[in-house]
Amino acid sequence: MKLAIVTAYPPSKVTLTEYGYYLVKHFRLQNQVEELVLICDHTEGAKDLAFEEEGCKITVKECWSFNSYKNIYSVGKAISETKPDAVLFNLQFLKFGDKKVPAALGLLLPYICKLKGIPTISLLHNILEQVDLENAGFTENKILQKIYNFIGTTLTKFVLASDMVAVTISKYVTILENKYKAENIALVPHGAFETPPEPTYNLPKGPKQIMAFGKFGTYKKVEILIDAVEKIRSRSDEDMEIVIAGTDSPNTPGYLDAVAQKYKDVKNLRFTGYVAEEDVPKIFGDCAVTVFPYTSTTGSSGVLHQAGSYGCAVALPDLGDLSTLIEEEGYKGEFFDADSSESLANAIENIISNDAYRRALGMANYRAACSLPMSQITEMYLDHFNKISKKKYKGSNELMVEKKTVLHFEK
Repeated sequence: MKLAIVTAYPPSKVTLTEYGYYLVKHFRLQNQVEELVLICDHTEGAKDLAFEEEGCKITVKECWSFNSYKNIYSVGKAISETKPDAVLFNLQFLKFGDKKVPAALGLLLPYICKLKGIPTISLLHNILEQVDLENAGFTENKILQKIYNFIGTTLTKFVLASDMVAVTISKYVTILENKYKAENIALVPHGAFETPPEPTYNLPKGPKQIMAFGKFGTYKKVEILIDAVEKIRSRSDEDMEIVIAGTDSPNTPGYLDAVAQKYKDVKNLRFTGYVAEEDVPKIFGDCAVTVFPYTSTTGSSGVLHQAGSYGCAVALPDLGDLSTLIEEEGYKGEFFDADSSESLANAIENIISNDAYRRALGMANYRAACSLPMSQITEMYLDHFNKISKKKYKGSNELMVEKKTVLHFEK
């Protein structure tokens, strides 16, 4: 199989970059895949393909840019030029831009691939029906929310033109099947990016690191984390460091700089900036607890799966898709009220004050991550592609038989 993957890719800062990296990393080792065509966004630095000597050939086609109106043409052209046997889209609603028109045009691409007759799977990481538009930073205007929902429903129908739409959470399957009467939805779990050897669960010497990881500013806001740690410091002698690992969300440039200025007098507060892939194991391995300072969710959490891979204890709000992942995939953590820094302070303190409990949470999360490695997830996609190809081949043969029968009776 010559498989094309349409995705953002490191060193890109566009959403789902990390997931695209691990899709490529694990697809390249599948025996069925002879060549990977990476249809990715333009970046200043070279694409991170340190693993390319292993596995199949990788062809890179940098052909689209965030918020470009030309993406629908340039991606379509790249697919036509490379002639893949199948295409996998790594999608969410703001994949191709945070401006309405470029974002919408990008989501028409699965429909265009279907018109070309190429077996197509769209991995949809979120669905608009499950996004709180106000808390996720889209709009507070109720009329605009209705407009967004109408546009989202229309765009979802174009994505559903794919031969198959994969979603990572079971309730997404139910919603899409019930609302759109779709029969081509499949549950393919998020999977763990890496399954490294089981960690020791020991912490480095020095302050206990309380870490948040991601792109911040919309529904991920770190003020509640800083306030929570300050509350613990006011009543305890725990030695802690607050680590904000990551960057601004594309929707909120300058957010972290403003936070750093606001809390410049808080001791042991560190902003790492962008975390390169090779530094991810250390940033998770050193932390005592990974905190999810979210007010909303927009799909399955890659950060939770990463935390599990490195045996981290987690503190997370009991809401939306995070609650579903805890229930369905076996992750464990301390829940807190998303609007209460006192509740978060209690959750963090429960973990860092009881080392046996912290280790138990980390062990449970490591087991949960290991149960769904990315190698298994990529195998699931290849199985689905094979079924699609067989169905198309069978349909083509039936059409040929029908045409021959018509010709016979005409004679």
